[in-house]
This record gives sequence, structure tokens and C-alpha cells, in this order.
Amino acid sequence: MSGAVGRGRLTDDAYHYVRDAIMRGKLPTGSVLAETEIARTLGSSRTPVRHAFSLLLKEGLLEVGSRRQVIVRGFTPEHRAEILMLREALEVVAVRRACEVITDDDVDYLRLLIMRQRRAARNGENDAFLDLDEEFHLKIVDAARLPILHALLGQLRGFVRVARLDSTRPSSVLTQVSVEHELIVDALERRDAKAALAALIEHLHTSDYAIAAGRRPRRKLRT
Repeated sequence: MSGAVGRGRLTDDAYHYVRDAIMRGKLPTGSVLAETEIARTLGSSRTPVRHAFSLLLKEGLLEVGSRRQVIVRGFTPEHRAEILMLREALEVVAVRRACEVITDDDVDYLRLLIMRQRRAARNGENDAFLDLDEEFHLKIVDAARLPILHALLGQLRGFVRVARLDSTRPSSVLTQVSVEHELIVDALERRDAKAALAALIEHLHTSDYAIAAGRRPRRKLRT
């Protein structure tokens, strides 16, 4: 049993190592991954790395290239449009439900995340901002008490993160994202589902990857 647990831990370590490197842009789109090299870096055998690759292939962050090598997946405009469509469908469910069951503590935590986002925006910390952006959206799902949806959106957020790696957004854009987040939280705190959904849709359709997907941004939010 202990051997199985050890193998599982090594696979988990390899999975998180590779996934984090993809999320941070250390393994950019198109990178060819070698089991031997990663195993050497982690000080493990190739088996847990192979298992980690299998998990990431199923997750969609890796793909098999024309020469059967494992590579970091790229995202076409069509992929980005699909990501937007799925985010809208799933996050609408989360926001609508959150308006019914969100607690004051949940709202307070969302506002704390926005404060941290504003600080990251002022300092031009794109990576930190992306971490907080991901936590913000997943926190809404957590506040909606929908664990299965949380897992689905957690995977989808990985696609969002990678799709954004080729763009560095200026502080002014990051600040605007924080404003859009605040409008969502304001509506959640009032338990106003109509306003919360409108703020969410506005936010999703003005994001950088939505524009890259060929969607025209909607009207600017008023602050």
C-alpha cells in the first residue's frame, strides 16, 4: 500500500510541476516535453512523469504532435471562442446560485481579493494578478456551494490562463478588470441576480482573450 501511495505522490508532484510550468509560461506553447528530462529534474523515474503527461493530455493542456511527441497545446481563435462560450454558460450557473446562498464571509473574501488585485495592478504584477483573477472566479463557484462545477471550471481556468500568456496587459487594463469584479460582488452582496449576471457577461465579453477570439467588446462599464 505504501508503495502505491508513494507512486501516487510522485505522479502528483510531476503533474503539478509540469502544469505550473505551463501556467507560468516556463513551458510555452509548442514546447516538446521529454519524460527523461523532467524525471531527471524531479529526481524520479519516468513512470510518474508518463502518468502526469497522461493526466495533462486528458485535461487538454498537452497534445500529441505529428511526430508522436508530447507538446504544450496552443489555442487557436476557435479554441478561444469555445472557452468564452463555456465560461459564460458555466459561470452564469455559479453566479445565479451564489446570489441565493452566498454568505457575508464569502463577500468579504471576494472584496479582499479585489483589494489584492488592485495592488497587483498598480505594481504591474501580471502573474500575481492572474493568480488572483483565477481565485476570484473560482471563489464565486465555491460560494455557490457547487463542488462539481468548481472542478469543471478549475480545468477551464487552466485554458484561460494559457490562452492569456501571449499578452501582457498594462496596469490600466488590470485596474479596469478589478472594477468589473467589484460590480459583480456589489450585485452578489445585494443578492441581485439580474445585476450580477449582467455584470458577469459584460466582464467576460470585454476580456482580452474574448477580443482575441473575434468578439467585439461591449460598452465600457461605468465606474
